Amino acid sequence: MVADFAADKVNLKRDDVREYRAQIARLRERLKTHVDEHPDYGFVKSRHSGSVAKGTALSSVNDMDLGVYVLAAEAPDAEAQLLLWMNDRLKEALKPLGLNDDQFVIQHHCVTISYRGSGLNVDVVPVLYEDEDNDVGYLIAKDTGDRVKTSVTQHLEFIRTRKNAQHNHFAQVVRLMKWWVRQVKRREPDFRFKSFMVELICAHLADDGLRMSDYPVALEHIFTYIVQSELRDRIGFTDYYEAGDLPDPTGAAIELFDPVNPDNNVAARYTTTERDAIVEAAADALDALSEAAYAEGKGRAVERWQVLLGPTFKGN
Repeated sequence: MVADFAADKVNLKRDDVREYRAQIARLRERLKTHVDEHPDYGFVKSRHSGSVAKGTALSSVNDMDLGVYVLAAEAPDAEAQLLLWMNDRLKEALKPLGLNDDQFVIQHHCVTISYRGSGLNVDVVPVLYEDEDNDVGYLIAKDTGDRVKTSVTQHLEFIRTRKNAQHNHFAQVVRLMKWWVRQVKRREPDFRFKSFMVELICAHLADDGLRMSDYPVALEHIFTYIVQSELRDRIGFTDYYEAGDLPDPTGAAIELFDPVNPDNNVAARYTTTERDAIVEAAADALDALSEAAYAEGKGRAVERWQVLLGPTFKGN
């Protein structure tokens, strides 16, 4: 029942995945050609990132992410100037694709390229590059201006490792959890629970032995963990650093550390109120799951599942 709903409503269709990946591949190829022809251009390479690249995209996706590695020595230090600098170079490099200037829009942390035909947007994020291995580079934090270590390749490998351990199921549970977050946001517009945090919590529980082939059971375990822990556990990973590399307690409401960078708490800006809202929403979801499991009629069970998956869930 849940698997059928996911295949029909939640998941990005295979044909769409191929189309979106082909579109970003064309963009990347054009950038590579321009970089090869202009060694002093300042761009080094690009890497497809985000949910489409990870295989955790929802059917509602309308944007893709592209990390563009730029030479740190040649790029401006301040983010505002860096985005202006990158915007000009993107326009120059992608002119052969027939894109107009008004299809490039500078956002808070990226340059968005809008494709009129498909309606898709590509968010191009600059990554400062200093010739480190494994596509390690540095983002500029939009609040502080600090440099934050990252690696598109290692982030993709992190998710791929969990997907390979639980083929199809890990990614499916991540998508179902992200779909649930989407339903909560529709009811409560101020609700915050970003997708990367969902992925990391699912990865943490998978690493602790949670098997995800039974989707209702997996969801119940995840919601139970959120409710019981109240998201007060410190969560880190040891794929690319040692557990001892994590910093001392930061005092943040949630401590959920980037698997590539132990100094980066990806939930650092969440308040206690926002954390409690996640816990409360998870408690509501857990109650709905319990009621659905013991409901006497199918109608009541479907109604409770709709708390998690939205009104389009019919339980067919």
